[in-house]
Formats: sequence, structure tokens, C-alpha cells
Amino acid sequence: MASPPLLEVESLVKGFPVQSGSLGRARGRVRAVDGVSLDVRAGETLGLVGESGCGKTTVGRCILRLLEPDGGAVRFEGEDVLALRGRALKGLRRRMQVVFQDPFSSLDPRMRVRDIVAEGLVVHGLASGSALRERVRALLSQVGLDPSAEDRFPHEFSGGQRQRIGIARALAVEPRFIVCDEPVSALDVSVQAQVINLLSDLRRDLGLSYLFIAHDLAVVEHISDRVAVMYLGQIVERTDRDTLYRDPRHPYTRALLDSVPAERPEGRGASPPGGDVPSPLDPPTGCRFHPRCAFAVDECRRVEPQLREIAAGHAVRCHVAESLPPYAPREARS
Repeated sequence: MASPPLLEVESLVKGFPVQSGSLGRARGRVRAVDGVSLDVRAGETLGLVGESGCGKTTVGRCILRLLEPDGGAVRFEGEDVLALRGRALKGLRRRMQVVFQDPFSSLDPRMRVRDIVAEGLVVHGLASGSALRERVRALLSQVGLDPSAEDRFPHEFSGGQRQRIGIARALAVEPRFIVCDEPVSALDVSVQAQVINLLSDLRRDLGLSYLFIAHDLAVVEHISDRVAVMYLGQIVERTDRDTLYRDPRHPYTRALLDSVPAERPEGRGASPPGGDVPSPLDPPTGCRFHPRCAFAVDECRRVEPQLREIAAGHAVRCHVAESLPPYAPREARS
């Protein structure tokens, strides 16, 4: 019998008021996350991808209780995350950590590296004195930095080095699960590969699980076991990595794959899916992707599709998923 997932998210909802005018009166509410369900198994990486503004970062922050969801359920190791308060919530912080997107703004410029990395250890009472300093030096070495870096400030490091400091900070309290919120999007391509390799090694060596949030499917391919694709607050496709890249069944997933740049100029282009993204204040009726979809039929305009399994472990939110032609990468079509 298969063990239950480490993390389970069911029908997660989070909205934000939209204000206008000099008095700041609310004129509507954006449902940034609209019924998202996903799970992460022990020792795996789930990639969560989509265009900017689709709600993927909000999902990660709601899981961690950095934002309070409006509805839905989050369970970690079978425990109701949204019901935790006080000391119980503090205990959860040890088991669930985050690596933020911007490796500069996420580090306090007034603190030395040793204090940044040690902060979680001190808060949770895990080490003090000489043991604390040795633990900090060991963590810096573990993420590929010289332990002597502990005396320096964040501005003295490159972007990739700062992100390694952020990773060391997350590892300090020995979590089981880490939300990686676009951890390489602000880095040069060569540095991206180094950080991705580091995260992969740490997952293998420490038995970690990741929710890896990104907008770049090329990056996600290298680190994820399974991938969930988001569009306008909803999961539109979820399956294992190999199936997603070989046989995507949602038109939006195909458009994202075609937008991944290739080494050869005659290959895939870097253009996003066609058309404008609809306003999240007033999403289209029916399928939210239908105004940009080349395969849309009348049912897509009238009836909102549900996320359903079309094969074992492969779920799609699309009326015409089974009737789409076989997928051919853009370079194969050129």
C-alpha cells in the first residue's frame, strides 16, 4: 500500500481585494488561487509552472502560512496546517522552509552572514555558543561557500552566492520540505545550472522534498519528478515530467513548451502563448484559456472544464484533451 503524500493541498482558494479611486474603495476581488489541488510525496520535487501572475507564488505562500488562504485544506504529514496556532505553528516552521526568488532583498543587508544563517537555529533553540558557530560554518560549506564568508555582509556576494546563503538559511533547521519560489530566475544562466545542481544534490543527500515554482519549463525539466501547470489561478495539467514533455494534453502546456528558447535559431522561439492574458478580475466563461486556444470548440466557451484524469497520474482541465493531435516540438515542425 502506497504511503500518503508528505504534503496534500485540496481546493485551495485565495483572493485579494482590488481598490480604485482616491478613497481606495474596493471594486472587486481577484481570485489569485481558485481551487488548486496538488500533493508532494516524500523525496520528490513537484514543479509548479505558469506565466507571471498565474498564482503559483501565492500557492506556495499559502502552504507555508505566509498568507492565510480563504478556503481549502493543507495537510503536512497528515496534520491540518491551517488549524495550527502558536507553538504548534512555530514547530511547523522547522519542517517547512522557503527559498525566495530575489537573493538580495530576502537577506537583511545589515546582518552578517553568520547571523542570517544562525537566526532559525536561535529562534528554535537548536544551538548556541561554539556549537552554533560550527553549525553555521558547516552549512556554508554544504552549499559550496567558504566558511570564512560568515563574517561578510550580503552586498559583498554575487547573486548566485547570495542564493546559496538563502539555501543555507533554509537548511539550518533541518526541514523536510522546502518551497523554492523561482530560486534561479534572477540569476545568469550558468549560475542557474549550479544552483539547480546544488538543490538536486541536497535533495538526494538529505531526503528533502521540494515545491519548485518557476515560469521556465526548461529549468523545471532538470529538477522535477512531476509537473503541475497553472493558468489564471487554476491547475490545468498535472503529470510526471516525462509525460508532460513528451505528450502534453493541454493547449496551454503546449504553448509554454513552444515558447522555450532553443540553441538553434530555427528551433523553438521565445514567444509566449498568443493573445493577451484575460483579466483575473473578470475571467472568461467556460475554459479560461479558450480566447487564446487554437483548439477551442463551442463547449469550451460555455462550460468550465474540471480537472480530470485522462490516464493514470495524468490530469487535465480541458474538454478536448483526448482529441488533440500528437504533440510535435516546434523544432520538429520547422
